[in-house]
Order: sequence, then structure tokens, then C-alpha cells
Amino acid sequence: MADFTEYGTPSAEWVVLEPTLPEPPKDLSVAELKASVNKGREESAAQDMIDGLSTAVQLDNHTIIARDGTPLEARTYRPAGVPISERLPVYIHLHGGGFLFGTLSSEDAICSRIITSRVQKSTPVVVLNINYRHTPEYPYPTAWNDVEDAFIWLHENIAEIGGISEQVVVGGISAGAWLTASLALAQLRGEDKRLAACPKIAGQVLMIPCVVQRGHYAPRLEMLKSPDVSSYVQCANAPVLPVTRMKLFTELLGIIDTQDTAGDRRMSPGNATAEEVKDLPPTTFGIAGNDPLRDEGLFYGQHLAANGIPTNVHVFPGVPHGFRRYKDLPDSKRWDEVMSDGIAWALTSPAPGQFEIKSK
Repeated sequence: MADFTEYGTPSAEWVVLEPTLPEPPKDLSVAELKASVNKGREESAAQDMIDGLSTAVQLDNHTIIARDGTPLEARTYRPAGVPISERLPVYIHLHGGGFLFGTLSSEDAICSRIITSRVQKSTPVVVLNINYRHTPEYPYPTAWNDVEDAFIWLHENIAEIGGISEQVVVGGISAGAWLTASLALAQLRGEDKRLAACPKIAGQVLMIPCVVQRGHYAPRLEMLKSPDVSSYVQCANAPVLPVTRMKLFTELLGIIDTQDTAGDRRMSPGNATAEEVKDLPPTTFGIAGNDPLRDEGLFYGQHLAANGIPTNVHVFPGVPHGFRRYKDLPDSKRWDEVMSDGIAWALTSPAPGQFEIKSK
């Protein structure tokens, strides 16, 4: 029986950092909270671009027409000086933010760091950043539909962005990781013929993923030594993403925990059966130790490894969900390496192996 509580104790670096952080805004409406968070994320990304990333990448904007006719924003990032005629592997980036936060520009620095890292390691890629639609205006399943439509658009326009169809890795952060895991399973299911007709996803990168709807979390609890060691218990009041904030995000999606979605793999890819996951691509995990989502990410990695899927599982002990925003934490640099190296690792067609947690 599992017990991952050793990863949940706040790290020494976090204990030093936390008292210096500003108080989060209080008593804001959802609209005000959304505007405030998006503004902060865009300003941080813009500063990082000014600090040296902007000259390393060339950006191009695109419009993707969703299945309901809505235009979606998208942006590609390519190593500076590399022409479109030079085909590169593609990384699809899906941002985090509980399906509430995130804009196209808020992801500029994240996507650009991937570009510069891969250039430095002589394995360049092109990144496609998709601004799927958000709650509360667009509840479930809008974001899921948008991501599937964008994946199809990529393959229909692969020459336009200078990509290689058979070398497309998909990845995301938090909500974006949820969308990634759902997309990979949806392609295997084959219910959407357009999705199934695309070349198989070459790899997935799941950073601080949510993969199980809370109302259908019971199978995970049964795998723990005791319900008391669950990350939902240990990390219930963790910084950044306490359980109360998770409930808000779920409510804005329009999903009720008691709703009958047990068999909906879009909502709970982490509960997929052995048969359903057996052909998934190589998968990298980046999991925060002091995060309510910790256990479901680790259990999903364990499940994939047990069913022959190559896995690359990393834990960042003692730091909360979304810790990457705090640039002075030592684990923030490691976060960048896990994301970037996870893309390249998937493209090497790695062999299956035993489940292993890498924590340093």
C-alpha cells in the first residue's frame, strides 16, 4: 500500500521563501480574480522576454477555427534564424490555471525557455501555444473540444509551421496536463475519426497534473496505506492550490462531484483501465510534493509503467502546486529541465521500464 507523505513536508527553501510572499488578494469576484491573475502572469512573462528570451525566438500568430466556429488564438515559437523549410519536432503547450486563468501572452516565457533549452542541447523544436477557452464563460467540455480541434489543425497545417507530423509531443501544466492526458486517450479511443486519423502523439509531458475528478477519486484512496495519508488530506491547506481553490475551479467548469461521469475519460483520465492505456506514448511527469494533486499523478505514472508505457517520473519534494512562479527556488530550474528534457526523451522512443520516482 502506498504512502507518499514523505514528499509533502515543506522544503527548507520554501519555509524561508513563504514569509516573504505578498498576501493573495481577497474578496474579489471571479471576474476580478481572473483579471488580476492574468495581468500578473502576462507582466511576469513580458519581463522574462525582455531579460533575454525575445532575441532567441521568432514568434508567429495563428487563428484556429473551433468546431463551433469560434476563432482560437495560437502562437508558434521557433529558434531564431531557423527557417520554416527546416522541419522540426513540435511541442504543443497547454497552459495551467484551473481552466479559469491563462492567456496567449502569459505563456511566452515558458514556451521560449523550451526553445532556448532545446537549442542549447542541439535538439531544437517548434512550440505551438494554444489559448483554449476558459470558465466561467465556457464550461466543460469547451476546453477539451478546443484542444482536440487545435491538434487536428496542427496536422492540417504542419507544413505552415515547419513541423514533423510523426514527432508531435503534447504537454501541459496543471489543467493543461489534464487536457493533455485526455487528448492522448481520446486519440486512442478513436471515437473522433479526425483525431484518430492524425499521426499518433509521440509523447506527453504532464506537469503538476490533475487526472481524476474529485467525485470519482475512490479507486485512488483504495491504493493508499490509509485515507489519512492522502495528499488531499496532507496538503488540504497547501499554498497556491488548497482544496478550496480546487473546488472553485470544478464548480466553474459546471461539473458537480455527484454527477455521473465515472466513465468519462475526459474528466478522469487517471482512472483509465489497463486496456485503455496500453498504447499511450512515453510520458514524463513533474509532480509537486506539497500539492493535493500529488498522489493521483504518482498513481497514474505507476499505472502506465505497470502496463508497458515508458515513464519518466519526477517529484519536487516539499514545494506547492505552481511553485515555478517563484524563480528563486532551486527546484524552478529543475522544473525547466524536466519539461524540456521530457520532450527530447519522448522523441528517442524509450523502452518501458520499472516505475521509478526521481526526487533530486
